[in-house]
Amino acid sequence: FRRFYAVLRARNLEFLRDRTSVYWNIFLPITIVIGFAFFFNLDSDDLFKVGVYGHQESTPAMVRLTETRHIQFIEVRSLDDAIVQLKRHQLGMLIDTTENRYWINEDSAQGHILERMLRSKESETQLQKEAVSGKEVRYVDWVAPGVFGMNIMFSSLFGVGYNIVRYRKHGVLRRLKATPLSAFEFLAAQVVSRLWLIVLITAAIYIGTNLLIGFQMNGSYLTLLLVLIMGIMSMVSVSLIIAARMSNQEAANGVLNLISLPMLFLSEVWFSLEGSPAYVQQLAQMLPLTHFTTAARAIMLDGAGLGDVTIHLAALLAMTIGFMAVAAYSFRWE
Repeated sequence: FRRFYAVLRARNLEFLRDRTSVYWNIFLPITIVIGFAFFFNLDSDDLFKVGVYGHQESTPAMVRLTETRHIQFIEVRSLDDAIVQLKRHQLGMLIDTTENRYWINEDSAQGHILERMLRSKESETQLQKEAVSGKEVRYVDWVAPGVFGMNIMFSSLFGVGYNIVRYRKHGVLRRLKATPLSAFEFLAAQVVSRLWLIVLITAAIYIGTNLLIGFQMNGSYLTLLLVLIMGIMSMVSVSLIIAARMSNQEAANGVLNLISLPMLFLSEVWFSLEGSPAYVQQLAQMLPLTHFTTAARAIMLDGAGLGDVTIHLAALLAMTIGFMAVAAYSFRWE
């Protein structure tokens, strides 16, 4: 334990004394969140989104509605999930052509306009009206978990993997090899050091931005903390695979970017993958950032409990164990 503690303390001091890294990890996500909240208006009503369950052109009203410009029709596979999106104003209308009915959110401007458009296409529409209500989710509320996840991803990948490659290049690992320190103790110290630092920084960022903006938080903070810890562990374990053998910092930087960029675009950090091809959504499920972002959003926006995010926690745990096993097996001091 004393060997583990010595490496843990050294890594903590190394990070905290690097003022640039500390400021970057704190101020970058704060700047992005505040920027989306105050400087960008991404909630445009110019593009209408209509979820369709069943065949689009099954009724005369639907045929005419599909001919209307500036309406995006999205095929939905689950009515329950689509109704949740409707409540959150992510869909303007939901149509179930199998039962000849449609839903609108009576608090949504899009829903009101789309209903008028639908009924104007046919005097006696064959669709039966249903109504739901729900508080609008601001884009900043939706994007905040993704921004936190992005910061966690970069801190985990480059804060652990890149540093271990640097240690190897400069001969630090060769010197540690001559000590009684084992590879497991060294890697465990790197993981624990990065874990508590990211948890502390993310908590501080959340509290600070929440005081300014006021995020929606409908779930449990303890469940959110558990998701945060599992997300950090999974992404740190990814970086350990890269750091297990590489000694070239430039090559390691390229590989880490190659890993982080797909997660940045496919893990719904900035935009939803709803309506994208099925293979894209399936690929996204293989990325740890996707499970973290989805679980965090479910907790914050939908009030999901521990049982609701179990599948995401299980996926993050499986990834952590698998990646850590590969990293420990392939790790070399030199």
